Amino acid sequence: MDISIIGSGSIGGTLAEQLAGRGHTVTIANSRGPASLAELANRTGATAAETAEAVGRAQVLIVSVPSGALPGLGRTVEKHLPAGAVVIDTSNYVPELRDQPIAAIDDGLPEGLWVARQLNRPIIKALNTVGAASLASGGRPRGDSRRIAAPVSGSDAAAKRTVIALLDEIGFDGFDAGDLDNSWRQEPGTPVYTADLPLGQARKAIDEAMRGDTAAWRERIRSTAKRQ
Repeated sequence: MDISIIGSGSIGGTLAEQLAGRGHTVTIANSRGPASLAELANRTGATAAETAEAVGRAQVLIVSVPSGALPGLGRTVEKHLPAGAVVIDTSNYVPELRDQPIAAIDDGLPEGLWVARQLNRPIIKALNTVGAASLASGGRPRGDSRRIAAPVSGSDAAAKRTVIALLDEIGFDGFDAGDLDNSWRQEPGTPVYTADLPLGQARKAIDEAMRGDTAAWRERIRSTAKRQ
């Protein structure tokens, strides 16, 4: 499968290594251009490219960038992304400490819906609950009782099946967590976020999430930013 990853940080780089290592054709891009990705490409077996080129060749497009980069990326997606491509958003909104405030999200719009609006394409929200260290070394064989589960949210059932299959390949139990309207249940601060839970417990955590969980997490982030 042709998989393009926009973003070369800890999540994007780890996914490039894991997916290329399982035989997928992986293209990576970032805002600094292909030359900045030479070491990552050599290490992972992925191909570095300009963003438009990476988007244009994707059957699956993984977006792993700060929130501020999404509006600009949306223009490239609109122009170059093939029809039928699956878009996976792994990002989390981190106000003040990393991202500029986004009023719509602060007012209660689920992050996944905001991202879909920026990209003007349906998206699947996934892998935003697994930390970089766990993503790099936490994959386990199917059936292992310690296998980490990851919620997968969106409205396209076929696209969700594609994402769940990719997660299975790299050693995680993806599971259908509903549509983007309810994807707030997997946002930062909720019980499933970075908890590395097995499937049964992860499903329970999704059900137990409360709307105030993420708002409280963001307030802690803002307080941290003010102290720095």
